[in-house]
Amino acid sequence: MAPYILAIDQGTTSSRALVFDTDSHIKGIGQQDFTQYFPDNGWVEHDANEIWATTLASCRNALNRAGIAATDIACLGITNQRETTVVWDRSTGVPIANAIVWQDRRTSAFCEALREQGLAQTIQDKTGLLLDSYFSATKLRWLLEHVPGARAKANKGELAFGTIDCFLLWQLTGGRSHFTDATNASRTMLFNIHTQQWDQELLDLFEIPLGLLPEVKDCAADFGRCTPDLLGSAIPITGVLGDQQAAAFGQCCFSAGLAKSTYGTGCFLLLNTGAQPLASSTGLLTTIAYRLQGVPSYAIEGSIFMAGATMQWLRDGLHLLKDVAESAALARATSAESSVYLVPAFTGLGAPYWDPAARAAIFGMTRDTGVKEIVTAALMSVCYQTKDLVLAIQQDGTKLTQLRVDGGMANNDFLMQRLADVLDCEVLRPAITETTALGAAYVAGLQAGLFESLPSISARWQLQHSFKPERSEAWRQQRYSGWLDAVQRTRVQ
Repeated sequence: MAPYILAIDQGTTSSRALVFDTDSHIKGIGQQDFTQYFPDNGWVEHDANEIWATTLASCRNALNRAGIAATDIACLGITNQRETTVVWDRSTGVPIANAIVWQDRRTSAFCEALREQGLAQTIQDKTGLLLDSYFSATKLRWLLEHVPGARAKANKGELAFGTIDCFLLWQLTGGRSHFTDATNASRTMLFNIHTQQWDQELLDLFEIPLGLLPEVKDCAADFGRCTPDLLGSAIPITGVLGDQQAAAFGQCCFSAGLAKSTYGTGCFLLLNTGAQPLASSTGLLTTIAYRLQGVPSYAIEGSIFMAGATMQWLRDGLHLLKDVAESAALARATSAESSVYLVPAFTGLGAPYWDPAARAAIFGMTRDTGVKEIVTAALMSVCYQTKDLVLAIQQDGTKLTQLRVDGGMANNDFLMQRLADVLDCEVLRPAITETTALGAAYVAGLQAGLFESLPSISARWQLQHSFKPERSEAWRQQRYSGWLDAVQRTRVQ
């Protein structure tokens, strides 16, 4: 029987697992949603134990639906929501508190205090990241400061920190593996992307004991084996990538200049910049695209906090939709000249604004504004936010003529056509839009010897549909100008 790859795709709102064959075909999928906690204004938390339980259940369901045994799985790859911070007890594996999610803004004031001390540039120079509560360092510090006894236990080496990949590895291996990969490490604001090591100056700045942190490995590496009783076999874990880097890997963005944009809970545009890290002057992040055989490949990334999560809010919060899939039909029934704008700054604005104080708002409503106009404005906000990122990349020296897209929202034809119209750029949707999980499968298979090289993986990429701009430049400028005005109105003056 041909070997199979199990890919864990642990996201912000659900845990998923997919079984791929070596021809990139999906043989089985398991998925479970989990609880979102909002204990205070701007706070977002997850129960890491629930994440683990839903991940394990999803893996078992994927194997059952694929109709194969765990012994048929050659290797396992993990991709995960990045920056989300977990601290657990080394002796029990039990988290000391809920995980603090990447969207959480509780440490914004501390970030501002560091900025006032003139430390933002030092942090950016070392990590490629802007000083923001988005990243793990301030979340980790908050847990050590606010969970009773946590700092004392951390100083004694009794606790372990990790992003979600690291916590899943610990659970999958029965506590034998405390590892992460270079892409996830690069999102903590503690990892020096030039030296490829945890940075002692930053650890001192954030008051983080080095012994709390995992060992950083290449993306394709030996991360340990699953405890046999979990899935039925001691499956080798051979690949780990943060979710956006995994999507770029699945989109085969292996050469400088290739870019992808993933539309999931948030929207993340990542451009491969090659062997050298390029500093952005427009509010984008310098990060690690992947690291293989000790050699990093770098990227510029723009992060938008709310994309699919905005549609989820319309469905679950306002009950304007029974199913997000309804949005395309409603949008087609809306005039392309609609004056309604929705700025989804529910947890502040991400790139290129980085404004944690901004809050969501709807502008331009009139007496005839209804459900379809608000739903369309939510979809169009995804296009406009992507335009913000593309223009920032252009100011940094790269003009995009093509953009590869993936994620659940990439299956919305209306949205993808409007994206091409707003960007004035060809939008390419691949045959497989499950590129995040596919990237985890590719990197795991590369380490396991199922794939020979990056070029052999690139040969597998196939186009499903190309969306080309149809609207005029006058329409594009008018619509985007209205967006910029709406964004400005959400920001504290």
